[in-house]
Amino acid sequence: MSLSEQIQKDITAAMKARDEARLSTLRMVKTALKNREIEKMAPLDDKESQQVLSTLIKQRKESVEQFTKGGRQEMADKEAAEITLIETYMPKAADEAAIVAGVKSVIAEMGSPAMKDMGAVMKRAMAKFNAAGMRVDGKVVSEAVKKELAGK
Repeated sequence: MSLSEQIQKDITAAMKARDEARLSTLRMVKTALKNREIEKMAPLDDKESQQVLSTLIKQRKESVEQFTKGGRQEMADKEAAEITLIETYMPKAADEAAIVAGVKSVIAEMGSPAMKDMGAVMKRAMAKFNAAGMRVDGKVVSEAVKKELAGK
């Protein structure tokens, strides 16, 4: 079952359960996927669908940050709940230890890169995580790369 089909099935279940919060989030996700499909003018595969979902998660994280700064905790909580729901459709995110280990192995493969090579290290690390099917936050990878390169 594709991601879009699964979301449609869950929308139906949320309607039957009268779960408004879940229903509105799932409808928003379905709309984002449909919009991306229309832009592409072809059906999305699961990898492209997951990219759309990670964009939605990233947007929600930024919103949580802004709402918290603005003193709108109820809105921040709503966005955080949406993040949790969207993440159920994503592969498991890599933990920080796995990210650091991956960054260290990329740095070891490259020899001894300097801080000016950070872009190349980031590119290789992100490609390695994507090839392994791991979901990682670019910010966390960037911080790990900076830390490892500064330690040299």
